[in-house]
Amino acid sequence: MGIVNLFGDMTYEGGGAINGQFMASLGASAAIVSITAGVGEFLGYALRSVSGYIADRTGRYWLVTFIGYAINLFAVPAMALAGNWQIAALLILAERIGRALRKPTVEAMLSYTTGKHGRGWVYGVNTALDETGATLGPLIIALVLFFRGDYRSGYALLLISSVLALGALIVARINFPVPERLEEGRTAPARELGRSYWLYMVAAACFAAGLMSYELIAYHLATAKIVTENWIPVFLAFSTGCGVIASLVLGKLYDRARLPTLLSAVFLSAFFTPFAFLGNYAAILFGMVLLGIGYATQDTLLKAVVANVLPEGKRNLAFGLFYAGYGVGWLIGSTATGLLYDQSRSALIAFAVAAQLGSLPLFVIAKRHEPRSHEAA
Repeated sequence: MGIVNLFGDMTYEGGGAINGQFMASLGASAAIVSITAGVGEFLGYALRSVSGYIADRTGRYWLVTFIGYAINLFAVPAMALAGNWQIAALLILAERIGRALRKPTVEAMLSYTTGKHGRGWVYGVNTALDETGATLGPLIIALVLFFRGDYRSGYALLLISSVLALGALIVARINFPVPERLEEGRTAPARELGRSYWLYMVAAACFAAGLMSYELIAYHLATAKIVTENWIPVFLAFSTGCGVIASLVLGKLYDRARLPTLLSAVFLSAFFTPFAFLGNYAAILFGMVLLGIGYATQDTLLKAVVANVLPEGKRNLAFGLFYAGYGVGWLIGSTATGLLYDQSRSALIAFAVAAQLGSLPLFVIAKRHEPRSHEAA
């Protein structure tokens, strides 16, 4: 599944590296770009509870996964055919919806291996492969632009990685038709959605509110003319490359010291916005390092946190509900930062930093409310 996600992220992160600029070239404003990204992320998280519920009730994990990946992957190269920003926005939403359909099933299937390998390490390795693809995708798009190709040819080229992702998914399905058989020991000791689960959801929503999509950062870099448009995908690749390293390090550290690792990562992530929106070239690069830590926190540590409080028999639903709450936070944050961008960069930064720092005490409280059985898990 890590290989599947490598090619998958190569596809939609490659597209994500130019979505903001492409929409701007079609006449979209900063607010439209940010709100589209925010609504997309909201749907990408909110609909996970629906797909998780369906997967748990039907047991058709692989079918749901295949449908999700198909929509998720082929909406990106279809951007090459978009004639206006409205069509482009709809395709961005479709890509996020497809991701919502397959995410809970993938995370639940991975959870069956955490008893043997450790929660932090399982999700850390998967995220590292995921982020490797997220690094390569923008670099491929950057090469297209450097060789004087346009946005549409870049989107079309990503059809190759889309096909490779589906091919790897077929191999995974053939080799592991029943993921539950991989489980060793009790990887999900909870029996119901307890208080700690809901507190973690609220904390994660606050964190999400301050972790914006790259589309707004790309829009800022392009319209402020801080760098040429050819380099904007390279900045994303640099950030995701940092995320690969951060995912492996944080995943390993999480299995040794859960709460300190989580709090440290959130604290560092909270300060990427001042560097990204107020700094010079060097400061923005440092901001991309901190953003990479933020993405690693989102894709590695939060998944490990959820895996620690999963109710037995409801893993897909639990992952789906958790990220539905996360998506609400993301939507609020993306809408607020998109509207604040043209009004006050300082207010945008203050909002993003405060939102992420505000999640720290909530994570501490949630940890204290975990049942004792989780400590040994």
